[in-house]
Amino acid sequence: MPGMIFWDVDTQNEFMHETGRLYVPDAEEVIPNLKALTSCAHERGIRIVASADDHTPGDSEISNDPDFVATYPPHCMHGTAGQQKIDETELEDPLIIGPDRGDSDSIKVRVRDHSGDILFLKHEFDVFSNSNVEPVLEELAPDVIVLYGVALDVCNRYAIEGLLKRRLQSRLCAVTDATKPIVADKARELLRDWEESGVELITTAEALELSTS
Repeated sequence: MPGMIFWDVDTQNEFMHETGRLYVPDAEEVIPNLKALTSCAHERGIRIVASADDHTPGDSEISNDPDFVATYPPHCMHGTAGQQKIDETELEDPLIIGPDRGDSDSIKVRVRDHSGDILFLKHEFDVFSNSNVEPVLEELAPDVIVLYGVALDVCNRYAIEGLLKRRLQSRLCAVTDATKPIVADKARELLRDWEESGVELITTAEALELSTS
């Protein structure tokens, strides 16, 4: 659907499955909803913009003595199975955009000429640490952004607050039953703050209905 994008935050094996190195508590519970959102987007011609951690040992958040606030144990390491997206959120013909700064005009042309999904790779929590995100958003100019994934209180937080900070002329929706936090109490506080900032808190069913409007 023109004017709408689905924004998939870090739905990777390492976070989504209990066998992963950095499993988000109860993340497997939302996989059916993630699958429904992904299928809906592909069936209805809605572009999925996704992010994925793609770490190397020297990245600032990787530590063998982590504090679980600014640093975490090795996870989503480049080239590993844990770094890959789960099957249920597999992208269609993704344009993969790494974090190395590119020419904004060239990136916009690549996006304009590409009809599939988009995948941003990142070395930090914040998807906007990939400097190519902003020109892609400028090119897409979405009217509606439907965001989901994990973890609500870490990478989702950076994505939503980054989008709010940039004051895009977009309706921003967070799908509350297609995400899980690391710390439940923090999640409740964040959802309240986001709603006060204009983010619409919706369910998967509401997102699917919105995609047809």
